[in-house]
Amino acid sequence: MKVLVVGTACEQVEFKKKFGASLDCTFQENHDFSNLALQDYSVVFDYLIEENPEALQEYLPLKDVMVFVNIPKMSLAELVHVFGKGECMLAGFNGIKTFVDRPKLEISLLDKAHQKRLDEVMKLLQTEYLLVEDRVGMVIPRILVSIINEAYYTLQEGSADREDIDTAMRLSTRYPFGPFEWCEKVGIVQVYELLEAIYEDTKDERHKICPMLKREYLLNS
Repeated sequence: MKVLVVGTACEQVEFKKKFGASLDCTFQENHDFSNLALQDYSVVFDYLIEENPEALQEYLPLKDVMVFVNIPKMSLAELVHVFGKGECMLAGFNGIKTFVDRPKLEISLLDKAHQKRLDEVMKLLQTEYLLVEDRVGMVIPRILVSIINEAYYTLQEGSADREDIDTAMRLSTRYPFGPFEWCEKVGIVQVYELLEAIYEDTKDERHKICPMLKREYLLNS
């Protein structure tokens, strides 16, 4: 099984750590496929599609190729609404930093009829997956950034400092990290933009971004 991975150097390292270095993989840091025969690949993992969604058009003609696109801030339905469905088997995955190298990979499918092929690919990759609905934020990212947002509201109110909030979260929930520790690992830009996408999609006040979080995003973006 030939695999094409489109992503940054850090994302490529995380991919190798998760799936092993023995896979027949080609790694690329951009969407310039002029020197590649895309039809020769069985599987594609594209970490960069949200930055350049037009690149989906390169994959659409690839019949029987499973294309995983990193789109927690979008949905597969949004992508195909703009660019069409094509011939490839399209799946979304949660490729946010720290989320790939976990026991289960979070996956959404455009067409549930492709789940059999998804099972085959995941077995070849020797990993388990969690199939979730095709929606902005998926499941785990939506929960995590909501927790981080609430932590910023608590900090803004002056009820506790960052260290106390992190400690309370670790002790009370047994999470490996507190919300501010997790925010640092994921990145404030990623957290803010994901919250923004979820709020735009749902208009749910629970996802309204804390002003303090927004300020830190503006100072770091």
